[in-house]
Amino acid sequence: MENPLSPARLAGAIRREWRLRHLSQARYGFLFDPAPENEWVSLACATTGHDQETDQVLSLCAVRVRGHRVLSSDRLELLLRPDGPVPAESLRRHRLREQDLAQGLPAAEAADELLHFVGSRPLLGYYLEFDVAMLDQIVKPVIGIGLPQEQVEVSSLYYDWRLHQLPPYQQDGVNIDLRYSTMLQALDLPERESPDPLDRAVLTALAFIKLRQLATG
Repeated sequence: MENPLSPARLAGAIRREWRLRHLSQARYGFLFDPAPENEWVSLACATTGHDQETDQVLSLCAVRVRGHRVLSSDRLELLLRPDGPVPAESLRRHRLREQDLAQGLPAAEAADELLHFVGSRPLLGYYLEFDVAMLDQIVKPVIGIGLPQEQVEVSSLYYDWRLHQLPPYQQDGVNIDLRYSTMLQALDLPERESPDPLDRAVLTALAFIKLRQLATG
């Protein structure tokens, strides 16, 4: 069992305390409640691009995971109303229309729905850091802090699994292909030519479940 005073636990406690102090809306205190046991939320979003400073979220999907099941019917799918014109290439890439986005939710309303759906459950994602950074753009103005939940990076789980498949003498300095499509193929999961946020959230959740099972034998 991990020592409660280990550096990792101590750093986590300090981060939690800092976030609690900077939470601007007390009604969101539920984000810091104990998470439901054996539950997670898989996140994915579509954005205008990959610049965390200038691009914005167009749509998002959050899917709950319980134990070894992806609760695909228990999900949140949102379109967001953009702040300005969306590049035509972004619309084509995500198969979205300007008229659909014009009917999307304001950022603050989308953030509120996302926070209530996720609650205190840990977040799952593949290269989750990017999605969280983009979603923090709409979350911080509402609660004063970014998403405070624990985060599980599925690409790290996949890396560890592939690394441990190799004999020890091959592990040092090995270059493991972390492309999303490569992971899906390795785990025998279906591929989508252009996965939308729902596809990606569900497939990432399935990968997480399978990697947990593989790690435990």
